[in-house]
Amino acid sequence: MAPGLTSKTPPPHPSGRELEEVSDQIDAINILLSSPTPTTTTTTAGDSKPKSNFRQYLTAAPQVKALYKEQHEKQTVEYNLAARKAFHLTVRARMGIWEAMEKLNALIDESDPDTSLSQIEHLLQTAEAMRRDGKPRWMQLTGLIHDLGKLLFFFGAQGQWDVVGDTFPVGCAFDSRIILSESFTQNPDSKHPIYSTEMGIYTLNCGLDNLLLSWGHDEYLYHVVKGQSLLPAEALAMIRYHSFYPWHREGAYKRFMNEKDWQMLEAVKEFNPYDLYSKSDAPPVVEELKPYYTELIDEFFPKKILDW
Repeated sequence: MAPGLTSKTPPPHPSGRELEEVSDQIDAINILLSSPTPTTTTTTAGDSKPKSNFRQYLTAAPQVKALYKEQHEKQTVEYNLAARKAFHLTVRARMGIWEAMEKLNALIDESDPDTSLSQIEHLLQTAEAMRRDGKPRWMQLTGLIHDLGKLLFFFGAQGQWDVVGDTFPVGCAFDSRIILSESFTQNPDSKHPIYSTEMGIYTLNCGLDNLLLSWGHDEYLYHVVKGQSLLPAEALAMIRYHSFYPWHREGAYKRFMNEKDWQMLEAVKEFNPYDLYSKSDAPPVVEELKPYYTELIDEFFPKKILDW
């Protein structure tokens, strides 16, 4: 059995429920803001729920606005550098992928108002939608693990604002296409002589790999898996950029893209409908699917036990 946590974590359940509720409200907004073009994700007849039935923007707005206000005020270059330094200096846990799924399942209760599924069931649901559509094995695995970065909430995060929410670069001017961008006025970087400029600390076509994206569960998981897996570049991009809506949906920050990033953009756009819409699907049977996915995990995570 893999060792457990290396440090104590706060009492998880109330905060975990609140975190997941806010995360679901953010997803609901992104669903409504996305193109109405039907997703390629298939569902069993009778299992799908009309997209219009997901929680509406006005219902979700108060909590989401509060989260984004705090996020936009606190996601600075200074904070992001400190978060990455802490990541590299601290091993928060040592465990395998399936164990991480079980831990997320225990830490975040079944609080989603749009589904009664547990966390493991939601992860399997996303992966199974990809599997039904004939997506490659590495992409199925990416769907399976894409939310595991939410464990960050229990591994020293300062709140919800540095775990969930749409992501964006720091170190350059905050783009107006970021959701609720008006709340950046209280961020000290918005008045910095370099960080507030169009290019900031970056150069033209420097590549998105070189950007400091706002720290959260996407960025955290990306840093966990990029050196401990055999996942291809497309999978790493799906993990890192799937909440980078100002880029992949609104077309912002293209000035920083290199040739590779145009390929990664297509990969992220292919991934996102599965994340947003697969909650409509029928609940998976965990024990029936576990052998298939543990084999898949072993294929791309030969190290077995990962440093978190």
